[in-house]
Order: sequence, then structure tokens, then C-alpha cells
Amino acid sequence: MSYRITVQQIMRAVPSANRERATELVQVFNDWNERFQINTPLRVSFFLAHVLHESGNLKYVEENLNYSADGLRKTFPKYFPTAALAAQYARQPQKIANRVYADRMGNGNEASGDGWRYRGRGMIQLTGKFQYQSYQNSGFCNGNLVAHPEWLTKSPGHTKSAMWYWYSHGCNELADRDDNISVTKRINGGLNGYANRDYLLRRFKKEFGVVKF
Repeated sequence: MSYRITVQQIMRAVPSANRERATELVQVFNDWNERFQINTPLRVSFFLAHVLHESGNLKYVEENLNYSADGLRKTFPKYFPTAALAAQYARQPQKIANRVYADRMGNGNEASGDGWRYRGRGMIQLTGKFQYQSYQNSGFCNGNLVAHPEWLTKSPGHTKSAMWYWYSHGCNELADRDDNISVTKRINGGLNGYANRDYLLRRFKKEFGVVKF
């Protein structure tokens, strides 16, 4: 029998979570978790903790790039080395994405528009044309995602893509070791937001009976 979760479990662990999106997540998760082997209380706790962190408690499935000039210099100092340059891009999400994601991750140059077209989307935000293409080629994506990147903002795409990323990047095995630092690095590339990820993990561990408090 497959391991199943409920909306009530998510809402008990994180009462501020978006219930509508939690409902969508649970429906997709319960259909696919055995295929992606997210099927033990520890693996589920880790997966949900990182998904809720990445999505702002299930409120967002698309990257917010509406930065101020100061925000650009702090977040993307490599791409905005001067205040004058940052001011030219401030509060223009499309223009910002096209600059910071240009010529990497499978994207074309700034003028191509790929940075905006393939900005972060989904519960675990796939970013860059290469990741979109990889998911499209995985056999789990139905249709041409590269032509329709907006699919990752809707169910089942926003959850199924996150489950594929988790599975294909070896996060189940890291969760088995109870190694949240390594999982965070695998998802984020660094340790951004680690304190909140760890807090959410403890909440879900408690909900799924992994540890007793």
C-alpha cells in the first residue's frame, strides 16, 4: 500500500500554509510519491519542509524578481556592480531576469528573453532552459514544457516537477541520512534559508511521528 498524506497534516504542521495549494499538492503527491520513492515518514518530512520553504508556505510557484536597486546590488552583486546600473533595472522583473540569467543554465543572451521565459517556477523552482528541458525529457512531463513554461505554475506541474527534481537529485538518500545541510545545498546551491528549512523539518517530523517532542 502506498504512503499517503493529507491536507490536514500539512495544515497542522504549518497553519499559515495556503490550503488551496496544499490540496493540489496532496492530490499530486499521493498519485506519484511511490514512483519518486518519497514514501517514508522521514523522506516525506524532508520533502514537505523544503517545498514549503521554497514556495513561501505554498503561496508562490513563480520567482519574484521585483527588486529595488539596493536589493539588486545585495542579491546579484556580480550583475549589478554599480548603483547606476542597478537603478536602470530596479523594479523591472522581466529586465532583471533577462540580465541575471543570461548566457547560463542553457539560456541565450540577455536579448533572447530566456532569463524571463525560464525563470524559477514550481514548488521547487526549476530555473533556466536546461532544467526545463531536462524535466521535459524525463518522461514525467506530458507535452512541450519548453514551449509552455507556464505549466509549472499550475497543478500537476508545480508539484510533479518538484518531486522529479527531488528524486533525480538524490534528495531521498540524503533525507535517509537525516542530513538537512546536504539537502539544503542540493536544493539551493548554498544554505540560504537554512534556519526556516530546519524549523519546518522539525514541524513535519513531529506531524509524521519521526521524533517525539
